Amino acid sequence: MKNRKISCAVVACAALGAGSVNAWAEDAGDQAAPPQSNAMAAPQMIGPLQANPNPYSYDFGGPVGKVYVTGVASGFGQLQNNAYPGDPRHSQADISNAQVIVQKTDGLVQFYAQAGAYSLPDLGVSYIRASKVTDQFYGPLPVAYIKLAPTDSFSIQAGKLPTLIGAEVTFDFEDMNIERGLLWNQENAVNMGVQANYTQGPLALSFALTDGFYSGKYSWLVGSAAYTFNANNILTFIGGANTETDTTNTLVTPVLLNNEQIYNLMYTYTSGPWTLMPYLQYTYVPKNIQIGAAHDASTTAGAILTSYNFEPDFGLAGVSLPVRLEYISSSGSVADGAPNLMYGPGSNAWSVTVTPTYQRGIFFTRAELSYVGTSHTTPGAAFGSTGNDKSEIRGVFEGGVLF
Repeated sequence: MKNRKISCAVVACAALGAGSVNAWAEDAGDQAAPPQSNAMAAPQMIGPLQANPNPYSYDFGGPVGKVYVTGVASGFGQLQNNAYPGDPRHSQADISNAQVIVQKTDGLVQFYAQAGAYSLPDLGVSYIRASKVTDQFYGPLPVAYIKLAPTDSFSIQAGKLPTLIGAEVTFDFEDMNIERGLLWNQENAVNMGVQANYTQGPLALSFALTDGFYSGKYSWLVGSAAYTFNANNILTFIGGANTETDTTNTLVTPVLLNNEQIYNLMYTYTSGPWTLMPYLQYTYVPKNIQIGAAHDASTTAGAILTSYNFEPDFGLAGVSLPVRLEYISSSGSVADGAPNLMYGPGSNAWSVTVTPTYQRGIFFTRAELSYVGTSHTTPGAAFGSTGNDKSEIRGVFEGGVLF
């Protein structure tokens, strides 16, 4: 349920929108991210922030073995114009992350548990404070699963899983930018279910049966295939859909998105200080009176996520500059009864986000300036106190520690 504009809420994409299965990690729950600097396969961090390379661990011996304990604590501040009627504040501060992660990453039986408070800042929709998100979205244990890995190439995991869909992850410390983007608004995030992962040479496959947008009904099927040409180039295709009509409609489960089909095509390129991730996305919601869709509707979108890490030679060690560009359009019109997937049927939107970032050891700070523009919006469905403003500008700051 990642589109808050549609059902008055926004979800948060789960672990790296994990659409692109990382061919470096056998855990296909997280996507096109470069390999991590330590033994942990999750959470997947697409950079530029890096997990603690020397995490705390304790070896229990026997069948349990070594267990890692890591986490993140961060605060968030935001300034914006054209605020929504439901979120009229032009400035605010909040907790963005207060989470502890415990995991076992080797052996036949492995596990992952992420617990604590979190917010899900997102472009183009009103901000929901951490206390409400934690309570009404995925709870204080947002991600938790058991993983069986009988071989190096095959594994099965079950529980509260990061989605396979999309190029951005649920929690902001995992992403290039503080706020997730417009394409993420159409994707699911955390889902409950079971997932199988298989790798053979350069090919990594994942297949999952889940409850989609956290509906509690296990009718979503999602598949992901990633091909690693070499250490610098990965191509990934993801497809998912609800196989049944589900009329559930809550903050975390918007009824239209939970009944959609969604497809991603992603490319990941890494070379020296550069990371480049262009991707395409298509979603389709079929006509279905039971869910309030008197006409079918779709979105077509594209985005480029890029990050440059400045070299120490420039005197800027630890400084990086992520930039995200996006465009998304929706089909239909108010006249033909098409459902609203964005800012009214037939609306378009685009965004530019720049997030200068600095990390020294386990400490990080980053600032962000974003712009969202729209066209062909339905009166009352866009920005501002009346819903008639066509754009929004935000300035965001975040600082914290990855321990």
